[in-house]
Formats: sequence, structure tokens, C-alpha cells
Amino acid sequence: MSNPAYVTEPARRAHSPASTLALVTLLTGVGAGLGGMLLALLLHAIQHLAFGYSLDHVISPETFLQGVTAASPERRLLVLTLCGVVAGLGWWTLYRFGRPLVSIRQAVKSDDPQMPLLSTVVHALLQIVTVALGSPLGREVAPREIGAVWAGWLSRRAGLSVADSRIMVACGAGAGLAAVYNVPLGGAVFVLEVLLGTFGWKALVPAVATSAIAAWVAQWGLGNEHQYRVPALASNLSLVVWAVVCGPIFGVAAWGFTELTKRARASVNKDWRLPVLCVLNFAIIGALAIYFPQLPGNGKGPASLAFDSSLSIGLAAALLVLKVAITTSSLRAGAEGGLLTPGLANGALLAIVLGGIWSLFWPGATMGAFAVIGAAAFLAASMQMPITAVVLVFEFTRISQDFLIPVLLAVGGSILTFQAVTNAAASGKRHG
Repeated sequence: MSNPAYVTEPARRAHSPASTLALVTLLTGVGAGLGGMLLALLLHAIQHLAFGYSLDHVISPETFLQGVTAASPERRLLVLTLCGVVAGLGWWTLYRFGRPLVSIRQAVKSDDPQMPLLSTVVHALLQIVTVALGSPLGREVAPREIGAVWAGWLSRRAGLSVADSRIMVACGAGAGLAAVYNVPLGGAVFVLEVLLGTFGWKALVPAVATSAIAAWVAQWGLGNEHQYRVPALASNLSLVVWAVVCGPIFGVAAWGFTELTKRARASVNKDWRLPVLCVLNFAIIGALAIYFPQLPGNGKGPASLAFDSSLSIGLAAALLVLKVAITTSSLRAGAEGGLLTPGLANGALLAIVLGGIWSLFWPGATMGAFAVIGAAAFLAASMQMPITAVVLVFEFTRISQDFLIPVLLAVGGSILTFQAVTNAAASGKRHG
């Protein structure tokens, strides 16, 4: 039964004026852009301070991986342990005293598409701070949440209809993604494919507008840079055949990763055990970082090395196993964050292994080329967003359009296999 008091609110009107929609669209893009920019600047500032590099520039040519590698082993252990303290106490306090969190997907499907302002902001800040201190989870959820909560607040204040409010909340989330990664098309497609499930004009226009505005605004503070500097790569027949053969392998791997992370999140204890497990988990990651400085952070470092053909098969395999392990353990301990960049890194690392073996029999392709294709295939299946994954990888890397054929073939095989394994697993449970 609907709430009569809520029905009388302006947000229940059947249609929103075009001028009001246009204004909310503009303000959503600007707000999400500023939010994404500020979160990214905060992330960089904490990274530089924690690991002691590029202290005079928030945005610098020195990467996080270079900073961590240059830091002493003792500093890596100390910073990761501090990350565990912040994560444990922060999320325990939020769950204990804050209002219940509402995810973006829940808000988009709700008759009251609102997210609790203070709890959501704290949740986003905790993700940014912990990723900056070395958490292996992704940072992309934080700007999406800030953009979504801002769009929801604007929609309520402007008196938009429920249907229009849902669209604007989704657009705010996509705009936050576009801002923090400078991916205007990727942000828009994420809204349409993942959050709304439609490419209709009513959703398409605000999705494109908000993401474009947000990316442009964020460039004021972050610059017009793409995420990964990838050397010139060439596609060839070997890559195309490899994409067809290995696409299903990425689908199976993505399904396994998804199941692990899903079970880890479902097993979180939100009582006194949360801070204890977080400190223990991140102290172990800090100890591993003494020997593997590529491990701290959301996975951008290993992915960059893979795209640059700078990893051996053995190191890529070791990093893949460790990244999956610490990502899962961090979620199980109670830390929060996204899986976009971790999924991208997992796909790139797995591709180095598979591509290295393939090259023994059919040489001619670079490791970086395998990595780009594998990153797209794994990301597409693990997050069930094939179109968005393809767009994001091309915007992240700015690779040649020649890669569309092998990327699409690998993504198609990965998605189909993921769905087949999912259906088989579900059937097995029903008959088990």
C-alpha cells in the first residue's frame, strides 16, 4: 500500500516540465563532475602523503605504483595496517550508528529514489580513503554514489516525477563514473545498459548530457588524461583466433571471481569482528606488499604493467592469484569498494598467462595486446555489462579501432560462457 503522505509530494506528479528536467540535468552533471574531481584529488593527496611521493603535486606524472615501489617495506606494512584500522573502525561505526545504506540499484528501482545523504557520503569517503591507503577494491563506486545522492536530492527539490527521479539518480551515478575516469561515453552507456536497461530517448539524452558535463567539469582539476598509457598495439590473425579460443576461458574465470566475491560479501560480520578482521586482513596485505609492491591499490598498477607488456608470465600468474585472494578477503573482512578496476586487472593478468602460452605456438602478438582484449572480456562477464566494458576499455586505453573485432569476439564468448555456467550451476542447485 502506498504512503498517502508521500503521494501528495511534488515528486509524485505524473510529468515533469521540460525546463525543470533540463535544469536538473545540468546541475546533476556539474555536481557529479565536481564530486568526482574532489574525490579523485583527495585520493591522490592521501596516496602521496601515505607513501611519501610527489608531495608537492596532487596530480603528478609519478604513478601510485612507482610511489609504493619507492616506499620502504616497513612503510608499506604500516600504511596497509593503518588502512585496516580506518576500514574496520569506519565501517563498523557507520553500520552501528548510521542510517541503513541504499544502493544505487535499489534507489533506481524504488518508488522513493532517495539515498541517505550523510551515510552515503561517509560510505563514499571511506572507500576513497581506504583505496588511497592500499585497499585492493575499486574506487569507482564512491563517485557514483555521490553523483546519485546529489541527483536524488535535486530531483526531490525540483519536484520531479518518480520515473524522472529514477532516471536522474541513474544519470548522477553514471556522471560520477564519467568524471573520475574521464569516460563520458562509458558513463552514459553504463547508465543505459546497467542501471536503466533501456536506450530510449527519455533516458539517452540526460545520460549523455550529464556524463559529458561531468567529465568536462572534472577536467578542470584532473586534466584531460586517459587512465592508461598504452603503446601502439597492432591486431593480427593470431589475436583474432586467440580471442575466439580464450573468450570462454575468461567467462569461466569471471564466473568464479563473481561467486567468490558474492559469497565474501554475504559472509561479512558487522559486529566487533569487523574491525578485528579488517586490521588482520590489511596487515597481511601489507606483508605481501613487501615482496609484491604491485598489490596495493585497486589494480591499476598491474593492469598498466600488463598493457605495457612489462610482466612475465610467472609474475602475472602470481599477481593474479594474490589479487583475487586479497580482493575476496578484503570484502569478507568488511571493507567496501567496487570491482571494476580489480576485474579489469584480473582479466589483463589472466590474458598475459594465456597469451604467453599461446605465443609459444603462434608468435606475433605482443603481451599488451592480449591484456587489453582479456581485460575487456573479463570485465564484461564479471559485471554483466558487455557494451559498457567495451566502451570503457577503448576510452581507458585509446587503442586502435582495429581491436574492435578481437575484443568483441572475446567479449561475446566470455558473456555466453558466463551465462551458460551460471545456468548450469543454478540447475545443479535445483536438482542437488
